[in-house]
Amino acid sequence: MKNEPFIIERIYNAPIAKVWKAISDKNEMKKWYFDLVEFKTEVGFEFQFYGGKEPDKPYLHLCKITEVVPGKKLSYSWRYNGYEGNSFVTFELFEEGEKTKLKLSHAGLETFPINNPDFKKENFVVGWTHILGTSLNDFLEKNN
Repeated sequence: MKNEPFIIERIYNAPIAKVWKAISDKNEMKKWYFDLVEFKTEVGFEFQFYGGKEPDKPYLHLCKITEVVPGKKLSYSWRYNGYEGNSFVTFELFEEGEKTKLKLSHAGLETFPINNPDFKKENFVVGWTHILGTSLNDFLEKNN
């Protein structure tokens, strides 16, 4: 049970094309996610960003696109510079009439150092819940 991925699902009052653009276009992503210097939905593309629980102690996230199904699925590896472990984030989109269901899974959290409280699964639950439930939702609602 401990090594199962974190999974969260949300339904947005937006068409699938709009949600896809929000999760795949760096200019859109910076409005609700992270401000990425570069981002391309191409397998093998590497990107990085700073982020963390405390603004004065950001972690450098190192990511690499592993799978792209345009309009449906986006996956990338997620690790931290200078720390052991590697995880994988997957966004999947499903049409729900005029709305879109987004399913996010974050697998491999157990590979991060257990002696660092910042890498506890509970922190990822709180982070993703806010990012998808508040930040992305508000962005999509505001730009509807």
